[in-house]
Amino acid sequence: MLGGYKYTLVKANIVVSFLEIVVTSIVLRPVVIRYVKYHDLHGGDEELRKSNYTDLVNKYYNLITRFVEYSWGKSIHFAPRYREETLRESIKRFEHFIALQLGLKKGMKVLDVGCGIGGPLIEISRFSSTEITGLNNNAYQISRCKDLISSAGLSEQCNLIKGDFMNMPFPDNTFDAAYAIESTIHAPDLLGAYREIYRVLKPGQYFAVDELCLTERFDPSNSKHRDIKAEIELGCGLPDVRSTSQCIQAMKDAGFEVVFAKDMTEDSPSPWYQEMEPGILSWTSFINTGLGQFITPAMIGALEFLRIAPKGSKRMFSTLQKGSHGLVTGSK
Repeated sequence: MLGGYKYTLVKANIVVSFLEIVVTSIVLRPVVIRYVKYHDLHGGDEELRKSNYTDLVNKYYNLITRFVEYSWGKSIHFAPRYREETLRESIKRFEHFIALQLGLKKGMKVLDVGCGIGGPLIEISRFSSTEITGLNNNAYQISRCKDLISSAGLSEQCNLIKGDFMNMPFPDNTFDAAYAIESTIHAPDLLGAYREIYRVLKPGQYFAVDELCLTERFDPSNSKHRDIKAEIELGCGLPDVRSTSQCIQAMKDAGFEVVFAKDMTEDSPSPWYQEMEPGILSWTSFINTGLGQFITPAMIGALEFLRIAPKGSKRMFSTLQKGSHGLVTGSK
């Protein structure tokens, strides 16, 4: 009886929170259509996305942040996952892994490149007792991050700067360490982004980066592969998805010595995409279950028809679904 009660309560909370998210996003009515125009089924105009990457990424995160935070949590990224480990546990462990790889300790000044709403920044700052500066170019995410930092009692330890990681507002040799967790994937030019990070790091210091990459199995002549790549770009707000070898070469060309590079999915006994896989029922993945994929679009469509939800909400949900489908299918 208790388990059934908890299950029902969670489902009710999903509906209430979803209504709140949709109603508060009503000012974004035209944004969905403008965002989707950057893409089509076969990837759209890649050069247009790269030349307008700031607009592309801002529209994407304005649209999806509240939805993803509710279903995924405050750390909006993936992580290798052990069996019987929850999503949140795997994410926290991965953030600790990054802190340990960087050798973070009290007194160091650290840069979080593309800090999102601050989940990793808060966790890594607590874990390592370092001072972390979060860089983000999205005003809404910065506002949300400030609230979360304040609630965590870390306002004296963490600060935020609005800025573009392609042209960072910091002097040379500012930071003792830097990391980027699934953020420089939005860069129109990886080499340019890595060069900026290299510039603001003190000589001899470390940079840890987690990129979403194509493996060497990707075949650009395969139409199915191209369609999967296009779904990922649409659903994740990306101008392009690069290969692992391209990313590593860009790091070297930027001046870094690559001391450790690994496909972290090899250390993931449970699929890292498990939470997005249809048919897997969990507290955080209702909309990706078979039942959720049936109910949620219908509910969003009804709210949009009644003008409770903004025009384009159903299309926005479809965009996120395409991204999930691309990530799961491509990974498999």
